[in-house]
Amino acid sequence: MAQKNKLQKFTEFSSFPNSYENFDMKNPVLQAAGGREVHLKGQWNENHFQNNAPIILELACGHGDYTVEMAKLHPHQNFIGVDIKGARIWKGAKTALEQGLTNAAFLRTRIESIEHFFGPDEISQIWITFPDPFERKSKANRRLTSQYFLKKYRQFLKKDGVVHLKTDADSLYAFTLEVIDQDSRCIIEYKSENIYSDPLENPLLNIQTYYEKMHLSEGKTIKYVRFRISSSD
Repeated sequence: MAQKNKLQKFTEFSSFPNSYENFDMKNPVLQAAGGREVHLKGQWNENHFQNNAPIILELACGHGDYTVEMAKLHPHQNFIGVDIKGARIWKGAKTALEQGLTNAAFLRTRIESIEHFFGPDEISQIWITFPDPFERKSKANRRLTSQYFLKKYRQFLKKDGVVHLKTDADSLYAFTLEVIDQDSRCIIEYKSENIYSDPLENPLLNIQTYYEKMHLSEGKTIKYVRFRISSSD
């Protein structure tokens, strides 16, 4: 039954007008509803959102909680949630449609391919909310704040674009600060080892995902860092 429900969600997601997907890293072409091929790189504002508002990505968006809530709080900005887990991202896409959030879209793909789907200066900010910390040292490059990924982000972030990391993982937080410290093109704007120990610096930090609520119930503290990265190599 669980497998049947997953397949049903995959099918529904593929039919949603706010959803796109790609699974072939060797052929990074997006498919829209009905399997129609679309080319949105550098054209998300014009061909999907049909406005000139800033675009913010949420990477590893899971169920899409943050994408949906940010879209509700900032109706004059555009948001795109990205994740490979179809049964999870389906929920965010469906919720956005049900609530009439035309400024929220979803992309199901591997984040390793992310630079193929956005053009230079197309994205204003990136939110990374509770990603897999990949604790093993051998998998450091898979962490979404590694230099491997920062190089990709630089290909589509606007000049001095902002990256936000929100995590419960001490290891990922420490790793991110180390990466930033070693990169002269990165500048920390704000950091906290426990965002709820003081008044929230950013109202968007008050959004709590399924995973954050779970981590808080386990007594974990939530870390956050906001930093700018230069677009130049």
